[in-house]
Amino acid sequence: MGRAFEVRKNAMAKTAGAKTKVYSKYGKEIYVCAKNGGPDPDTNLSLKRLIEKAKKDQVPSHVIEKAIDKAIGGAGEDFVPARYEGFGPGNCMVIVDCLTDNNNRTITDVRNCFTKTNAKIGAPGAVAHMFDHQAVFQFAGDDEDAVLEVLMDADVDVSEVESEEGKITVYAPHTEFYSVKTALTNAYPDINFDAEEISFIPQTEVEISEEDMPMFEKFMDMLNDCDDVQDVYHNAITPN
Repeated sequence: MGRAFEVRKNAMAKTAGAKTKVYSKYGKEIYVCAKNGGPDPDTNLSLKRLIEKAKKDQVPSHVIEKAIDKAIGGAGEDFVPARYEGFGPGNCMVIVDCLTDNNNRTITDVRNCFTKTNAKIGAPGAVAHMFDHQAVFQFAGDDEDAVLEVLMDADVDVSEVESEEGKITVYAPHTEFYSVKTALTNAYPDINFDAEEISFIPQTEVEISEEDMPMFEKFMDMLNDCDDVQDVYHNAITPN
């Protein structure tokens, strides 16, 4: 699982280079989260997690505050989530999560990413069943047994704890996000998370050939350039 998680993180790193786009995507997601669940992070845990993630990605406070103020005011666009699934170059499985105020525009943009790279968009549920919706935490360490014991003592439901190259990675059902975080921070007050997020983790992986790599990279770049695309998950392993 760890390799799959790292691959997904690496694929999204290109988006982080375009700060304006990153700010816009976070602003949209915070706005929707605050509008639907309330603007107080203490009572809206999804908003709290999202704000923490945005700050970790160096999103300025004024961007976060503006999105929340917009939600409180009740004005602005009415964004709704949209998910598209299919098979990318090299027959990898792909989930594309969007927030949109115009479904026709979004499906057209996402479909173009598939068709222009010889990929195939599928029906809802086409590949999602091959991914696990997981809370993922990664931090420095090498004693996975001690970490597992901490989580079990706190009565946290854990899917897997693994140790690789000086890093501990914890996987748990997405509903256990705050239970895991609370247990770990209580047990290790100085813990510093390299990653703390809810993600789709593939159950199987597909090696992308050198021949398919140019089209795969074009596919990912096109998706990341779509304004309505928030996250892209896949099960591709790319050549080193």
